[in-house]
Amino acid sequence: LKTGFLKWKPDYDSAATEYGKAAVAFKNAKQFDQAREACLREAEAHENNKAYLFEMQRLPEAVQLIEKASMMYLENGTPDTAAIALERAGKLIENVSPEKAVQLYQQAASVFENEERLRQALEMLGKASRLLVRGRRLDEAALSLQKEKSIYKEIENYPTCYKKTIAQVLVHLHRNDYVAAERCVRESYSIPGFNGSEDCAALEQLLEGYDQQDQDQVSEVCNSPLFKYMDNDYAKLGLTLVVPGGGIKKKSPNAAQDKARGSAAVGSHADEEEDEYSGGLC
Repeated sequence: LKTGFLKWKPDYDSAATEYGKAAVAFKNAKQFDQAREACLREAEAHENNKAYLFEMQRLPEAVQLIEKASMMYLENGTPDTAAIALERAGKLIENVSPEKAVQLYQQAASVFENEERLRQALEMLGKASRLLVRGRRLDEAALSLQKEKSIYKEIENYPTCYKKTIAQVLVHLHRNDYVAAERCVRESYSIPGFNGSEDCAALEQLLEGYDQQDQDQVSEVCNSPLFKYMDNDYAKLGLTLVVPGGGIKKKSPNAAQDKARGSAAVGSHADEEEDEYSGGLC
């Protein structure tokens, strides 16, 4: 780790190897406090080493080292540090491998949840959900959003539950699963304050328009501020939602009958006009 005139940067990789050997030796000698300290030093060396790997564009190797470091943090009783390391790894590789980033965020969420740090767990789950939507992994996104919603309900953050319900419905409709979307809204009636909220009213209007193949109604709801100002990935789902059947609006039977009666009345009136002058102007 030392630097000098001929060595400007610490050799974290070699240092990690030596700390690992020391940890094994201390463990074999049953000097467990020293073994624990050596393991933590090894983890720190791996964590510092990832910065240089990042500069060298060796991201997968950097992430692998961070994962190893996080496991050591867990084994040595510092789960918070382990979760933070996993989050950093997710950020590091998010643009290169979103699939791996999702896995890392979910692992970090699990660690935070086990430590009953639910707000931090929700932050990690939120990042995973958005990446899943961005990658069109909608089945997994639906499950991730349900997990988020359950925890928000547990901590009694009900308004955010409403927003997660909107995101769920949009995901289900993009999956062409109207039944799941409807069930999602129906189950949310048990959340205090949902029934009667503007979120509930908008979702009922959205489902009605989707079921009736009324693209205008669906677009009107999805372009409302309630939908447009959600997280960008969910707002895009709303703006790109197309109803099945080409968006042709179905007419109700009553509307069809009214139209038929109207046509008949116009025809009858035209006949009367024609009869009135059938004998000529004289």
